[in-house]
Amino acid sequence: MTKTATHAPFKADHVGSLLRPERIHIARKDFQAGNITAEELYNIETEEITRVVDKQIEVGLEAVTDGEFRRRFWHTDFLEHLNGIEGYVPDHGFQFKGEETERYDVRVIGKISFNEDHPHVKEFIQFKEIVGDRAVAKQTIPSPNQLFNAGIRNLDIYPDLDTYTEDIVQTYRDAIQAFYNAGCRYLQLDDVYIAGLNSDDIPFNDSGYSREDLIEHALKVANAVLENKPEDLVITTHLCRGNYRSKWAFKGSYAKIAPTLFAKENVDGFFLEYDDDRSGDFGPLDHIPSDGPQVVLGLFTSKHGELEDKETIKERIEEAKQHVSAEQICLSPQCGFASTHHGNILTEEEQWEKLRYIVELSKELTN
Repeated sequence: MTKTATHAPFKADHVGSLLRPERIHIARKDFQAGNITAEELYNIETEEITRVVDKQIEVGLEAVTDGEFRRRFWHTDFLEHLNGIEGYVPDHGFQFKGEETERYDVRVIGKISFNEDHPHVKEFIQFKEIVGDRAVAKQTIPSPNQLFNAGIRNLDIYPDLDTYTEDIVQTYRDAIQAFYNAGCRYLQLDDVYIAGLNSDDIPFNDSGYSREDLIEHALKVANAVLENKPEDLVITTHLCRGNYRSKWAFKGSYAKIAPTLFAKENVDGFFLEYDDDRSGDFGPLDHIPSDGPQVVLGLFTSKHGELEDKETIKERIEEAKQHVSAEQICLSPQCGFASTHHGNILTEEEQWEKLRYIVELSKELTN
């Protein structure tokens, strides 16, 4: 695999989202109530992003994000600003373990294409200026495969799956190029859809296709999007089983997708959830080429603040080395700390302690 400018993902990395500070929660409520303007809200978010960038660098991370502080949800904010897609409030949220999510989703209302004025690109330019040359500015966006979840495709506009697929692929190629032109060199595609293809009962799915067909199609979409990407742009994927207020959506090892997606997806790294027994063992990692992607082991949970036992982490890294090389192994939390604006059930200080701990253990245990 071609060496990249940033050499990301790093030995200690993180998925992206961070707990929204109380100041942002208050500002959002004030904006909704009409007490502050959109510009005032934006300026508050910018100040908090500046603070959180400093904090990430302070704990030792080499790649930093904006914490997704301007978003309500990890995926809908990006998707609803594409041409042909809108956000809306459905009758029900998504069912997680013991909780239904806040009701919000996206749907197709026209031909899909990339919006040249997409706010996330403009926001990245400012974010990168905040980071400067102190760290690598990492951008996260939802995977193109998220648009194949139930209820999103409009059959009146896209009766043909192939045409729908082609437009999504071109939209994401254009998005990747737009972020690259804005200075992005580390981009992550967040993917609950592909992780869900491992579940015994595939979630959020109404396609009628077999699991095997869906897996092959997901690979086709992912690799088509990655065709001809700039050589010095690192693109990783994060496979998530759901992360909402410390709850999860489904379980299942990576065994069902590994022979296809782990073996053939042309990404520079896989961020994988391995924080509890829902994740299965490390056997599926056998399918990741030894000269291929980095494997970012999410051995640390973002769902609570308690620090993982060092000896347990050491043992699990040794187990993983039976399936991938030590050079490929990196460490991170299994997911972000706030995939939605609600955040997981832990404190900001616990969040920072966990990230600091991951940096420390990465230096000690992965060399």
